[in-house]
Amino acid sequence: MTAALTGRASRAVPARGTARRPRARRRVAPYLFVLPALLLFAAFKLYPIGRSFVISLHRTAGGTEQFVGADNYTRLLDDPLFWTALKNTAVILAVQVPVMLALATGLAVALNSTALRARAVFRLGFFLPMVTGLVAYGIVFSVLLNKDYGLVNWLTGLVGLDPVPWLTDPLWAKISLGLALTWHYTGYNAVILLARLQSVPAELYDAAAVDGAGAWNSFRHVTLPGLRPALLLTTVLSTIGTLQIFDEPYVLTGGGPDNATLTIGVYLYQNAFKYFDFGYASAIAYALAVLIGILGVIQFRFLGEKS
Repeated sequence: MTAALTGRASRAVPARGTARRPRARRRVAPYLFVLPALLLFAAFKLYPIGRSFVISLHRTAGGTEQFVGADNYTRLLDDPLFWTALKNTAVILAVQVPVMLALATGLAVALNSTALRARAVFRLGFFLPMVTGLVAYGIVFSVLLNKDYGLVNWLTGLVGLDPVPWLTDPLWAKISLGLALTWHYTGYNAVILLARLQSVPAELYDAAAVDGAGAWNSFRHVTLPGLRPALLLTTVLSTIGTLQIFDEPYVLTGGGPDNATLTIGVYLYQNAFKYFDFGYASAIAYALAVLIGILGVIQFRFLGEKS
């Protein structure tokens, strides 16, 4: 009897190593689930980023890569086309982005008004341009703004105005690019601002009204502070998108006329896939990444929450 009880007890108590196995499996399981995503991220993100930096230190000549160190980066300082592209991109960032965000803010306030009927229809209508493909809407605008047979010049001709060289004049080409960008992205930013605006407590507006604040003061002291996080988000996203802009100027004008709409993205593409100077194109890409990082830090510094 004693031996039977002893044997039964020994079978009931698991070995120490056996007890640890389920715990080890539970600890390893989360990493196994994350592993496929990490492998894909490493293969399609980390490796291209690292490889691009290596390429930026080389120059392709005669089908072979020659190590040149930082020559591609110092070449940027003496390249007038790079500075032209940077200037054009900065103009878009300084002019088009503030106008677009101002329109998006006003649009968000209007779409949040209880006096507006069929608000869902208007919200959908203003957001729909964002769904349109970049190349597709670029082609549409190139047709609409064509000097000879474009719809816009046909409409202006009905009221006696001369045809406008929307895409062939340097100034009008910049204006055309700004119009296209504003049409495409204003509704998207308005939806982001509207989502934040709907979280602002109505009691704040009631308190402001009791204190005698009018519509402008309520907007200034209640709406804008409430929109601050969303404004920071849209500003950062718009800055990153503008500095990387490629599709619109490439489809509309190809960077012309006379490099008036040449952006950093278009210039990078030309060096990589037109001149096959991948080392210099990679250097441009890293310079752009550094610029985006610096502007992002500045924006968070001045627009972020004050502690």
